[in-house]
Amino acid sequence: MVDILIDAIIDSIKLLPFLFITYLIMEYIEHKTKDKTKETIKKSGKYGPIIGGILGIFPQCGFSVSATNLYAARVITLGTLIAVYLSTSDEMLPIFLSEAVPIPTILAILGIKLIVGIIAGLFIDLVMRLKHKNEEQKIIDLCEKEHCDCEHGIFKSALKHTLSIFTFILLITIIINIAIEFIGEENISGFLQNKPILGPIIAGIIGLIPNCASSVILTQMYLENVISVATLISGLLVGAGVGLAVLFKTNKGIKENIKIVGMLYSIGVFAGIIIELLI
Repeated sequence: MVDILIDAIIDSIKLLPFLFITYLIMEYIEHKTKDKTKETIKKSGKYGPIIGGILGIFPQCGFSVSATNLYAARVITLGTLIAVYLSTSDEMLPIFLSEAVPIPTILAILGIKLIVGIIAGLFIDLVMRLKHKNEEQKIIDLCEKEHCDCEHGIFKSALKHTLSIFTFILLITIIINIAIEFIGEENISGFLQNKPILGPIIAGIIGLIPNCASSVILTQMYLENVISVATLISGLLVGAGVGLAVLFKTNKGIKENIKIVGMLYSIGVFAGIIIELLI
């Protein structure tokens, strides 16, 4: 139990810089930007999935959290958020490098995730625009929601937001780590072994775990030849790290959040099954 708590604390502390910087940027935009800057953000939104997909492939949990907070404040589009979720790989890359996985294999997996993320993100934003569902881009006043005394400065406000989300992430991480310890990684592996079509479906469920542990479990199972590369990609596409937990904490509308999770899961599993059938 002590080790679980220590690991949870360490994993959560790693997110602090991302959280603080994100909220600091959001506070600055909220209090300092003029109409011209907001209009620029609105016009550049259609390129967001490309930028988000590229940034998402870097190995860290924090960017999905940052993207979630930015989407909750409507700084980025839904397509950009989905692109980040699909492309992010959390701990896969450092594990692959430490295990000396061939570089072409690593680049191929990252490339597939990047392409799926960008295409899905662009398509989602296109559909939203065609259906006229994208409201005027505006930054939601998080201060009004959380009563953070923004008049005392953006640093204090950003710090208060950061500590609030950090506490939430820490509690979620502890609960998840205890659950994984109780169920056992071996039992999780057993569900996925020798299941060519069912594998991506179950891997997608594992990917929904709002924690970097999901990418670690899937990557280790792939390295031990328990799951196929298609199953790995499916789980990693769905896996958005702690971002999904933060989504339900910061974004208003439980129905919208459920739809986002369903969209993410469907895209990841569908892509995994297609890859499984092609290779």
